[in-house]
Amino acid sequence: MDLLINVFVALHIIGIASLLGGFLTQMKAMGAGTARFTPAMLHGALTMLVTGLALVGLNQADGEAVNNLKIGVKLAVLVAILALVYVKRDEERADKAAFGTVGLMTVANIFIAVLWV
Repeated sequence: MDLLINVFVALHIIGIASLLGGFLTQMKAMGAGTARFTPAMLHGALTMLVTGLALVGLNQADGEAVNNLKIGVKLAVLVAILALVYVKRDEERADKAAFGTVGLMTVANIFIAVLWV
C-alpha cells in the first residue's frame, strides 16, 4: 500500500508542478496583459484533484489518520482554482486579477499542504 500511496504523491506533485509552472511561465505575459490560462494549468489542477482524492481514500484505507479540515480547505482552494482556470481557459487574454488569484491560491495550497500539521 505504501508504494501505491507514494506513486499517487508523486503524481500529485507533478500536478502541482504543471499548475504552478504554467502560471510562472505566463508571469511576464501577465505584466504585459497578454497572459492566458494554458492547458497545462487545467490538466495540472485536474491531476491534483484526482490524485488528492485518491490519496485521502488510500490513507484512510491504510488506517492512517486524515486531517479532514485541512483536506477540506485544500479541496475548496483547488476547486476555486479549477473553476477559474476552466471558465477562463478559452479566452485569448486573462485579466491580471484572475490570473494573479490563481497563482496566489496555488502557492497558498502548497503552503497549506506543507505547513499545516
